[in-house]
Amino acid sequence: MKIVIETPKYSFFKYNRSDDRYVKVFFSPVPTIFNYGYIEGIKGPDGMEVDAVVLGPRISQGTVLEFPNFQGIIRFVDDSLKDDKYLFYIDGFSSSQVLSLYFKIYAIFKTFVYLISEQRMSECKFLGIEELIGNI
Repeated sequence: MKIVIETPKYSFFKYNRSDDRYVKVFFSPVPTIFNYGYIEGIKGPDGMEVDAVVLGPRISQGTVLEFPNFQGIIRFVDDSLKDDKYLFYIDGFSSSQVLSLYFKIYAIFKTFVYLISEQRMSECKFLGIEELIGNI
C-alpha cells in the first residue's frame, strides 16, 4: 500500500492534496500527534481516498511510504459519513489510549467546525480502534 503524507506530525493545520500542492483545510486547537495522509488509489464512502494515520517519527509533507499491510483501523464518523482511518506503525511511542483521546477531542472539534463555519449540525464521533497488532 502506498501512503502519501499530507499533514506531518505536530502540525496544527490539516492539509489536503489538491493537484500538485497542499491546501490548508482547517486549523486544529490540538496538534496532530501522528502523520496523516491517505492510501493512494483506494476510495472511501465519502468519495475521497481512504485516510491513513502513521505512527512514528515526523515525516515531511508529500512523502510517499510503502507498507505491506495496516496494523489497525480507527473507526470514525465525519459529517455523518463513515470515515475510518487505517493505522500504520513505524516505530517509537504508541498508545491506543492517547490515540483514542485525540480522536474523541477531534470529533468534538469537527462538530463545532460544521456548526460554526457551515451553520449546521453534523454527526462526528470516534467509535474505537480495532485490530491492533503488537505494540500499538
